[in-house]
Amino acid sequence: MQEAIMNNDIKVLVVDDDPDVLFATSRIVRKEGFQVFTASDGRECLESAGKNQPDLILLDVMLPDTNGIDLCGKIKKDPELGSAFVVLISGSKTESDEQAEGLDAGADGYIARPISNRELRSRIHSMVRILSAERERDRLIGELQEALSAIRQLQGLLPICSSCKKIRDDKGYWVKLENYISDHSEATFTHGLCQECANKYLSDSQD
Repeated sequence: MQEAIMNNDIKVLVVDDDPDVLFATSRIVRKEGFQVFTASDGRECLESAGKNQPDLILLDVMLPDTNGIDLCGKIKKDPELGSAFVVLISGSKTESDEQAEGLDAGADGYIARPISNRELRSRIHSMVRILSAERERDRLIGELQEALSAIRQLQGLLPICSSCKKIRDDKGYWVKLENYISDHSEATFTHGLCQECANKYLSDSQD
């Protein structure tokens, strides 16, 4: 159940000008539980990518209106689409130098046809695992940056009253020490008496 939920969060754009190949590939991907979008040329690919923000693009190299390798480079340079994983697929451009050209253009993978359904599924799942790991990394980096930001707020010189111990905030107002710390960190306060004050309090009450 957990894997199905994860798969359902992943958007896959399948791009191929052969309607039979497009249907078959889309069917395989959809059966794995992923959200699937399709396009049959470069123009439709860019339109769908901009609208649906796919996580993974399975991109045919030979398209009627553009070269898939050039299109991959354009996608990777687009700040709104560049985070998508692009896997180039071809049944004719399969030589080592041709695959290297696609990878040099920014592709995250290259699949040479013919390919079995099982291998295609395995390659897609491999990409999804990488995507999930990168998402988790980005989440942890975000949490770390928030924590560091909170720590920085309590660094530097703080004007504090030598008598009442209030702190002057950045707006010039004097606030209680505990209020200032609570506003600038996740710390909360519970009140009590230290041993010295407790002894003094008891001594004063007995007098």
